[in-house]
Amino acid sequence: MSRPSRFKRARQPARQPGAARQPHDRSLIPVGMSTILPRTAQRVRRLEEILLTSLARWGYQEIIPPAFEYLDVLAAGLEPEMIEKCYKFADRTTGRILLLRPDVTAQIARIVAMGMVEPAFPLRLCYRTTVFRYEPEHAGREREIFQVGAELIGVDDVAMDGEIVALMIECLERLGLSAFTISLGHVGFFKALLARSGMSPEGRKRAEQAAARKDLPRLEEILAQERVPKQAARGILEAPGLYGGDEVLERGLALAGRDRGLRSALDRLTQAYRLLGASGLKGHLLLDLGEFRGFDYYDGVVFDVFAGGVGCELGGGGRYNHLIGRFGRDLPSTGFAFDVDRLFQAMEQVGEGRSCERADVLLSAPARRAGQLFQVARMLREAGRRVIQGTLRATERSAIQSAIEEARRLAVASVVILGAPKLAADEALVIRSPSAAQPVTVKIKELPAVLKK
Repeated sequence: MSRPSRFKRARQPARQPGAARQPHDRSLIPVGMSTILPRTAQRVRRLEEILLTSLARWGYQEIIPPAFEYLDVLAAGLEPEMIEKCYKFADRTTGRILLLRPDVTAQIARIVAMGMVEPAFPLRLCYRTTVFRYEPEHAGREREIFQVGAELIGVDDVAMDGEIVALMIECLERLGLSAFTISLGHVGFFKALLARSGMSPEGRKRAEQAAARKDLPRLEEILAQERVPKQAARGILEAPGLYGGDEVLERGLALAGRDRGLRSALDRLTQAYRLLGASGLKGHLLLDLGEFRGFDYYDGVVFDVFAGGVGCELGGGGRYNHLIGRFGRDLPSTGFAFDVDRLFQAMEQVGEGRSCERADVLLSAPARRAGQLFQVARMLREAGRRVIQGTLRATERSAIQSAIEEARRLAVASVVILGAPKLAADEALVIRSPSAAQPVTVKIKELPAVLKK
């Protein structure tokens, strides 16, 4: 079960310390939806900008998918369980059923298949958006999920598998995270084990779902129901526990025997693992022959990323060579997505992401000097200062004290006052810190240089 959202802790209705929560408070906010308050919002946007900047450095271009899709169109890229979790409603214009965006990868597959982006492959796209899925309240999951992700489309080779994993690692490092592990596997290995056992298609699907949840008791129950021979069942039950380093590949070869499907999947996984190891990234990798993503469109090398202190994956992805083909144009692809909320948790665990970009200057003036106030604020912002504008509504002495107290509350470094008594029209009072004893009079044109010191 996922941990409570860090966003949600900032989302609860404000109340006075010690006051009892009113019975109707919970009904004011839809379950699993977000209201991200200013300080947290600033940190979240900073996190997203770091990720998008990292993706741009690798040549990934941002795409903004629509919030709604037609059910009869997008359903080709969604599994039945996902469609059940979608928020659906009728289009007032056409009467067709609309979905509120449940999955970005399926959207991008539809967009690419329709030829809406230039056909230059490999195509590198990235996004930051939200997806919406119905989850029971007791499931401990959010219904609104903030995501940043990337898709690499048009080429099927191990270098592309390596690129997408290496990119994911760089994004995490740019955020200041270092203690994370990427669980690397290949869905084809486990699928081939199931196929070799002689299970029915329905039984294989149920076994895949159990494996994706790492639910071994349920998997064992399914194998018994399907009357899988004991030797085959032992191999299937062993696979989810095969994780570690190079020894996992050796055991995988033993399980594969001469089976082409098993050996092909294992060979591709081995190539990706060695390529990333040669790039100096082996320390972040954990081989997992039971790695099985929860979306049925994955069909190759897949991965999840985990960090200490967060009880669920921060994100993941993998190869989906046949998803775009469901929309009419077969193109091999791979990609990943981060859960921004969980990244936020991980950064707090290591003390990252706590800084909040506050304003540098509180600029105040009487209402009669509003025009000058806006002009000076613009000048300071053009000089790179972050400025909060204020209005003086008191005598000189109390106005200065009021401005200082406001600066302390806002944690602003400097206070600038215009229009105070005895000041010339081209002068300002500057208080370099709320603890400064006396303000200093300077020419307004000199403010950018004075505040830069």
